[in-house]
Amino acid sequence: MRSAFLYWFISLLVVMFSFVASFSQSRRVVPTPTPKEDVERVNTEEIKLNVLAFDEKGSFFPGVTANDLVITENNILHPPSSVRRIPANVLIAMDTGGELRSVKSLEQTRRAALAIVASLKDGDSMALLQYADKPLIVQEWTTDKQQMINSVNKTKFGRRDDFAGALNMARDFLLRNPSDNRHLVLITDGTDSVSGSSAKFDTLQTLLTTDISVHVLSYTAMEAENVNPRTKTVSNTPPPKALPDEVTAQLPNGTRDIATAPKIGPTINVDRKLIRTMKARKADLLRSQDQLEKIADGTNGEFILPDTTDEMVDKAPLISRMIDSAYVVTYVPKIPVNERRGVVERNIEVTSKRNGLIVQARRTLVIDNGK
Repeated sequence: MRSAFLYWFISLLVVMFSFVASFSQSRRVVPTPTPKEDVERVNTEEIKLNVLAFDEKGSFFPGVTANDLVITENNILHPPSSVRRIPANVLIAMDTGGELRSVKSLEQTRRAALAIVASLKDGDSMALLQYADKPLIVQEWTTDKQQMINSVNKTKFGRRDDFAGALNMARDFLLRNPSDNRHLVLITDGTDSVSGSSAKFDTLQTLLTTDISVHVLSYTAMEAENVNPRTKTVSNTPPPKALPDEVTAQLPNGTRDIATAPKIGPTINVDRKLIRTMKARKADLLRSQDQLEKIADGTNGEFILPDTTDEMVDKAPLISRMIDSAYVVTYVPKIPVNERRGVVERNIEVTSKRNGLIVQARRTLVIDNGK
C-alpha cells in the first residue's frame, strides 16, 4: 500500500512539472531576428598621373587647379581629386653596351645625359643608372647637378645590353621613392642581348601599371640607317666602323691605324652569315623603336627619334622641358580598380576647360587583378 501511494505521488509531481514547463514555454518571448544591414564599402583608391601644362606660346602654365581640368577614363568623366605642382624625380638610364652598336657610343650617351641634367630645373631630384652587361645605380638621388655631372662622366661601356634588367631595376628604384612626379629617361636603342623578347615585352608592360612617365632619346633610327648597307651583298656606301671608338682607342698603334683608316669605293660582302646577322639586327632595331615609342606614348612621356648625334644632344633639353611642365593629378575611378578579374586596360585622357591652358596627358593604365 505504501509503495502504491509513493508511486502515485511521484507520478503526480512529474505531471505537474511538465504542465508548468509547458506553460512557461508558451509565455516565452522569442526575439525577432534583426536583419543584417548591408555595409557599403567606400573605395578610396586613387589613380595618379602626370599632366603637362603649357600656355599658347609653349611655356609652362602656372597655377593650374582641379577646376581647370576634365578627366575621362574609358570615355567616362571623372572630376580631379587634386592637382599639385612638385619638383620632379628623374632617373636617367644610360645604355652603354651592345656588341653590334655602331653609332651608339659611351661618349655620345654621356653628351645626351649631360644635356638633360643641365636643362632640368634647380630643385629637381636626379639619379643615374647605367646598363651594359648588367644594370647598376651609379648615382643615388641628389639635387646637386655637379654631382650628377661627375657621375655621368664615370660611366663605363660594356659588350652586352641588359635592357629588361635595367627596366626592372629602374622601376623598383623609382617606386621606392616616396615622392610623386616620377620620370624615367632612357637614352638607348632599346635592344636586349641578355633577355628574351617575351621578358623584354613583359618588363615594358609593367611600366604601364605605374605612375612613372617614360621619356626616350632613341638611337634606333641612326643605328638602323648605319646597319642597312651591311644587309646587302653589294653597297656603294663605305662600311661603318668595325669596332666602337672605345675599343679602337685601346688597340696597338699599327692595328689602330688600320682600323681607323677610311674605306673608299663600293663594298662587296660575301659573308652570308654576317648579312643574316645584320638583317636580324636591323629588324630588332625597328621592333625596339616601335616598343619605345609605344611606352613613351602610353605613359605620357616624350619620344625623340634623332637622325644625327648632334640632333640628339640638341633635342635632349626638350625632355627636361616636358618633365618640368608636369603637375601631379589624382582622381578616384568610378569603376574600382579591383572590380574585375584579370588584366584590364584603362585609357585616360585629360583636357583643359580654361582659356589659354593647353594640357598634354594621355595614358594607358594596365591593371592586373589576376593574382
